[in-house]
Amino acid sequence: MIRMVMIMTIPGFIEQDFQIFDIDGLEPRMNAIKQHIQPKFDIIGQHLSSFLTVQLGEPVSTHIAKHARRTVNPPDETWVAWSTSKRGYKGLPHFQLGIRDNHLFIWFALIYECDRKQPFARRLREEFDRYWALIPDTYYFSQDHTRPDVIRKADLTDEQAHKMLERLEKVKKAEFLCGRVIPRQEACRLSGDDLIKQIESTCETLNPLYRLAME
Repeated sequence: MIRMVMIMTIPGFIEQDFQIFDIDGLEPRMNAIKQHIQPKFDIIGQHLSSFLTVQLGEPVSTHIAKHARRTVNPPDETWVAWSTSKRGYKGLPHFQLGIRDNHLFIWFALIYECDRKQPFARRLREEFDRYWALIPDTYYFSQDHTRPDVIRKADLTDEQAHKMLERLEKVKKAEFLCGRVIPRQEACRLSGDDLIKQIESTCETLNPLYRLAME
């Protein structure tokens, strides 16, 4: 008997994917996201969930953003997230891949619903030199996943970094997202396999932060 083995082709992102965020209206933009971006997230999500299950030592589930609460304004970005819960990701430290009009982002994230933000911020401040040195200078930070504003680590002073962590510890709506930002033109040149390598590399690099958040 001949066994057929299905080899899954990993998709990359193309110029038309980024142009989706120029589409006006919630329904037309969401239809384009569902048709063109979410199928890619599904394939990438399956691959990364297996990779992260090994990396983190426990089962990892894939969660594709549905934007179900939106009734008027179309999303400016969309993403796929990975967490150790089948029920969701927002309340846990997690990893995500997302796309907006001018870049891809690969984040380790603690967003506003995560109750581990305060102890994470405190521990990171206490062992700042040890953990901060593990983050490449080319990586970026965001303090609000709903906004496009990011800052490169190389452009942050230690004082600014400590203030960011103090805010994370004290302000309920504060967030911590750290990782790689890939500009639109560069992202369009990446093959699916190249993109997977970048996501895996980012998750490996930031795994110590994830483990710190889960302590």
